[in-house]
Amino acid sequence: MRGWTLLASIGVLAALTGTVAAQRKPAPKPKPAAAKPAAQIVTPPKARYAMDIGTASGLAGMMGGGKPSMGDMMRMASGGGDSESHTLHLRLGSVLAPTGGGPKADHYFLPPANMGPSVPLVTPVIQPTGTPEMPQQFERPRGRLILFWGCGAHAPANQPVIIDFANLAAGQVPPDLFTSRVTFDRGPSVNNSRTYGEWPNARSGRMPQAGTLLGQHRIAGNYAPEIGFSLQQDYMPGIQLRTTMPADGTVALNWSPVNAATGYYAWLIGANGAGRKGRNDTGDIVWWSSSNSRDFGGALWDWISPGVVAGLVRDGTVMAPTTTNCVIPAEVRKATGEGMFGNLIAYGPEENFVYPPRPDKGPWNQEWTARVRFRSMTSFLPGMEMGDARGSDNRRDPPKKRCKPSLLGAVTGLGC
Repeated sequence: MRGWTLLASIGVLAALTGTVAAQRKPAPKPKPAAAKPAAQIVTPPKARYAMDIGTASGLAGMMGGGKPSMGDMMRMASGGGDSESHTLHLRLGSVLAPTGGGPKADHYFLPPANMGPSVPLVTPVIQPTGTPEMPQQFERPRGRLILFWGCGAHAPANQPVIIDFANLAAGQVPPDLFTSRVTFDRGPSVNNSRTYGEWPNARSGRMPQAGTLLGQHRIAGNYAPEIGFSLQQDYMPGIQLRTTMPADGTVALNWSPVNAATGYYAWLIGANGAGRKGRNDTGDIVWWSSSNSRDFGGALWDWISPGVVAGLVRDGTVMAPTTTNCVIPAEVRKATGEGMFGNLIAYGPEENFVYPPRPDKGPWNQEWTARVRFRSMTSFLPGMEMGDARGSDNRRDPPKKRCKPSLLGAVTGLGC
């Protein structure tokens, strides 16, 4: 009986297995691979708009973005002139030709901007320039450019790097004199646009910007589609910087955090004319940068997008937005002698607009784009405070020595 029972059980199991197998659906045939969607066709914008919005404090605030007068220098040296100013640069570039006459365009503001109803975007007149002729009695400049970089009490053993000006005049420019990792991204210009307009300009000049830029903006003209957007970011705060010159020979920079800053970059230039032997002998020009690597000038002095700044913070080229101090090495101060001029930049946010918005499918025919960039900066003379107009123990007598022409003046615009 056990055998029959086992056989029966096996039979039942086989029957059930067969039933389940019979109930299973045949495996579906594999579907053909789905074709990749066609790449979306994107038509570049007919017009591009750019707003570069800056805040200047310290010496830069006193000159309102221009060249300081001797009176400005005297007020700064005596502890006065606590000042902050705003700068605004507007640029419209288009692939279209103007209709109904010459190019015309205006940027329209809300009343709180205190800019009047609008400012004109004027097309600059390009003056032809001839090829400069080399003077018959050309004498190559004599002197040296001495490069330091990095924050710290002392410069590393591999510094400074010394470059002879005579070699620069002969065309022997070191390939890494200026940073090449950060490229200029200036947007629309007279060179890359069929029709172009900007403000400030020769017709309307520059006006103080004391209002707010928050809210709606409109740009209208006869060579671009009408542009409209709303700003959520206003002028950045000014940098409140204090410089001290400790007994250890360094220069200490300390500043308050700047709201919306994405990173900081500082540089300083000094001149030491000791040992000059002629009018073309500039002596030593000392140039220091806060970067951890040898990155000087170039696009680092311009507006930089937050995404690029984030990468520069990671590799140490730009100081993190949480940084509030930097020490300039004692070797820099020793090499400059007297006469140092510095600058601290706080890079800011960026707002981008495009019309029409990108569709989910189908071609994207852009009418216009707009980019708004923000930055705050301050210029300083180490040891001379900017915030003591009310009087303090940090005041110093105005300098008695007259400025002598030098390469430092050519670089900084200070006339010294």
